[in-house]
Amino acid sequence: MHIAIGCDHGGFELKKAIVPLIEQAGHTIVDLGCFSEESVDYPEFADRVCTAIGDGRCERGILICGTGIGMSIAANRYRHIRAALCHEAFTARMSREHNDANVLCLGARILGSALAQDIVRVWLATEFAGGRHLRRIEMMG
Repeated sequence: MHIAIGCDHGGFELKKAIVPLIEQAGHTIVDLGCFSEESVDYPEFADRVCTAIGDGRCERGILICGTGIGMSIAANRYRHIRAALCHEAFTARMSREHNDANVLCLGARILGSALAQDIVRVWLATEFAGGRHLRRIEMMG
């Protein structure tokens, strides 16, 4: 699977910790920035990731900022995006299983690296359950 990843300056270090895990799991990373801790505007990177999903270059995306809140707000502006801000493995699993989340948002100032990696592992491995959950997603347009 092709995974788009983007972050702002607050998420740069966590992005570096997550990328090798995703590659080791056999996925292809499309890194859309940022590439340093120099201050940037998170909506630009949310747009890049959401566009990569929308145009078919990537199946899913991961967005990282300080809290994950800004990225999740920015990503959920797009009709084709179901972005979930997750703080532990249970919500990561449920975001995929019940909501078919195609973007995972993480807060680098909230999560430690080990917990973030656990969340990513679970999120990547969990499939959408479909059924009644699909009907509910379709209700959102």
